[in-house]
Amino acid sequence: MSQNSSLIELSAQDIAQGVNAGRWTAEAVIRSFLERCDAIDDRVQAWTALDPDLAIEQARAIDRDGRGKPLAGVPFGVKDIFTTADYATEYGSPIYKGYRPRADAACVALARAAGAVVLGKTMSTEFAANQPTVTRNPHDLDRTPGGSSSGSAAAVAASMTPVAIGTQTAGSVIRPASYCGVVAYKPTFGYSPRAGLKPSANSLDTVGYFGRNVGDVAEFSSLSSGRQPFPKPEDPDTPPRFAMCRTAEWSAAESGTIETLEEFADELRAAGSNVADIAFPVGFDGLADAQWTIMAYETTRSLTWERLTHPDLCSPQLHAIFELGESLSDNDYGAARILANHSRIMLNEMLRRAGIDVLLSPAATGEALEGLESTGDPILNRVWTLLHMPCMTLPLLTGPAGLPMGLQLIGRIGRDWRVVHAAKWIEARLPYRGTLDERIA
Repeated sequence: MSQNSSLIELSAQDIAQGVNAGRWTAEAVIRSFLERCDAIDDRVQAWTALDPDLAIEQARAIDRDGRGKPLAGVPFGVKDIFTTADYATEYGSPIYKGYRPRADAACVALARAAGAVVLGKTMSTEFAANQPTVTRNPHDLDRTPGGSSSGSAAAVAASMTPVAIGTQTAGSVIRPASYCGVVAYKPTFGYSPRAGLKPSANSLDTVGYFGRNVGDVAEFSSLSSGRQPFPKPEDPDTPPRFAMCRTAEWSAAESGTIETLEEFADELRAAGSNVADIAFPVGFDGLADAQWTIMAYETTRSLTWERLTHPDLCSPQLHAIFELGESLSDNDYGAARILANHSRIMLNEMLRRAGIDVLLSPAATGEALEGLESTGDPILNRVWTLLHMPCMTLPLLTGPAGLPMGLQLIGRIGRDWRVVHAAKWIEARLPYRGTLDERIA
């Protein structure tokens, strides 16, 4: 095995440790990932912009004076909904073709400051809404990778980058990670700075992170957010306290998905954890509709300039959101916000009293959909995004076609570290189901 092929198999943490120890250079790392992109991205189409010379220049700067940094030489992809000073930022829309900002988004600047190298910009749906991109699922090129962070999820799944940044307003981090078979993390709302992110729904938009293991995602997210590392548990072997939470949207999942999840719950019990069942309080049934109301109302107003000055360059899918957003009254929006705020308090307290660390749910209704006409249904993610709760998905389940499906872990607001600990506990005991290299060379 050549050094280049072996480097792309390393975790982000191992890459940085090797660069800092002098076992390989940041330039060698970046060249190896660029070779991987060159070999397969004509099929996957995860990137909207790649500049090999620029990436190598960044890597050489790390080799000169950037060693010792926690992400030294680690390449990452940036969803094209974030500004970047040295790449065009087009927000997935022809309105912004060739647009060149002067500054990096805060999360990009923080990652660079920690030694990471922007490998390129990854495909985003139009303004992170639901118009599909050209990106394909690396596990099956005839299926969707999900959206709106389609490029970030596919790039990590295809070993074109070890980590990447995305966003979630409904299900745009957790669902594509499930479809593409990678780890992803949507923090508590407000955990990561959003400066430089093109807003759609300001009370829902959340920066999210993709990687191939929990440790990489946890470290990359904390450093890209300007946060302290997640605290280590006093006893990492203590089983987390899980609960299956069958929400009103549970019936949207395919029957095989529910059966697979229940079988996995039995595996968790066999591994030593308790998995309880809990039900939502009365009045929670309208949460998914409330999320959609808030998203449509806020997106319509956030994109006012685009909507009024370039309606011909907005997709039919985006116009459908605008039509709904314009039809909603202030009272509709206010009622949805009140329900969300009330439910956050109630559910947080309910989980605290029950002693539940993490809720379990499917990350998507099933495997990635065939065809590229739809990015899939975020129905199993909407409620958790509305409630501002931290979520992580692990590629632990397999669908009937042999494609990956994610296990979604949901924690209490602000208790992100418990979700990370639970994910690491699971990762250490139960194997991920299959790898990309079995499907695409």
